[in-house]
Amino acid sequence: MTTTFFLIRHAAYDDVDRYLAGRLEDVKLCRAGQEQALRLARRMAREPIAAILSSPRKRTLETAKSIAVACELEQISIRQELDEIDYGAWSGKTFEELKGDAAWRMWNDQRQNARTPNGETMQDTQQRVVGLMDALRQQTPSCYVALISHADVIKAAVCKVLGLQLGDCFRFDIEPASITTIVHGDWGSKLIRLNEIV
Repeated sequence: MTTTFFLIRHAAYDDVDRYLAGRLEDVKLCRAGQEQALRLARRMAREPIAAILSSPRKRTLETAKSIAVACELEQISIRQELDEIDYGAWSGKTFEELKGDAAWRMWNDQRQNARTPNGETMQDTQQRVVGLMDALRQQTPSCYVALISHADVIKAAVCKVLGLQLGDCFRFDIEPASITTIVHGDWGSKLIRLNEIV
């Protein structure tokens, strides 16, 4: 009895590599991101998806809607556990601006313990996403579930599955519109595919 999770990062928005969107409202997919979402949807239509759960951010919901249409699923469940890390005052700042912030440098140097301005740690993030996956496995055994989320949230889940320290999250990438597949059963969890780009 296993549950297969497709952890999907939202597709691209304008200047995705230039600034930290965080939990800003109204960050939507750019034209290239919309095309990515359609390719992603065609790929996911090949899977027997039973449920789609999404972060409440606009960019994740747009990505989830494309997948729902392709998979002929009418409902998307919005889950706070899949939301982006709350970066507080850092949200909307460019990475160039953030480089000069000592707290930002500490966040990236000490992911095990450092907190964002609003108090969330990477461990908090890991606990919420892994807790959701554990609960879903109990509710939907032997199903395929798509979880639409954000890079660091997916990285936190992968670190847990692989037994990595959270500071090791910089050793692998989670690209926009990528799929990371994890199988979860009574025996534990296994990473099947990391950062699949379509």
